[in-house]
Amino acid sequence: MTLSLFDQFMSPWHMGIPLLAISLVLPWIFFPTPTPRWLNNRMLTFQSWFIARFTQQTFLPLNVGGHKWALLLTSLMVFLITLNMLGLLPYTFTPTTQLSLNLGLAVPLWLATVVIGMRNQPTAALGHLLPEGTPTPLIPVLIIIETISLFIRPVALGVRLTANLTAGHLLIQLVSMAVFVLLPMMPTVALLTAVLLLMLTLLEIAVAMIQAYVFVLLLSLYLQENV
Repeated sequence: MTLSLFDQFMSPWHMGIPLLAISLVLPWIFFPTPTPRWLNNRMLTFQSWFIARFTQQTFLPLNVGGHKWALLLTSLMVFLITLNMLGLLPYTFTPTTQLSLNLGLAVPLWLATVVIGMRNQPTAALGHLLPEGTPTPLIPVLIIIETISLFIRPVALGVRLTANLTAGHLLIQLVSMAVFVLLPMMPTVALLTAVLLLMLTLLEIAVAMIQAYVFVLLLSLYLQENV
């Protein structure tokens, strides 16, 4: 049976049961947990250092009210990085290539920042819809434009993450297919293509981490506008 290039992005099913929930819960098993020992191992020490540095850099511009989101956003970033990295392994499914999942993460968090802004400082939150010094004839047009841009934010978050990961997976599959086809006919060209595949894989590892960081960073910027 000939498979399409996009079949790898289909949500897996087994005996009529969707396995997406298992793929979302499974990454939490791999996270090291603190031990009662005086000294932790290197993996746990690196994890603690990484989380501390990320939290410090991300929430440094925010005031004390925004620091309540530290646990949620840090956990979200670690979760997204784990999903993206596990999705690069062969014969695995990447849940973050599903637009519905990414929108399910982006819309509630974005809506929470908007609700917080409307509740705590409604004047300042509504003031973002109209830049200061706007000419009177342009006021209705700018309000409409800023409102549309506000509602596009969660869509942009979800589409950005989905598009980057989907494009990377497709490139890896196409280049790997080229290596497989060229190997019996032109081994030298296949070897050069395999080197390209290795470099592309390293690039996708970086993209998997960067996109998770950008997702959480933009949420923190939206939060900064409303706290």
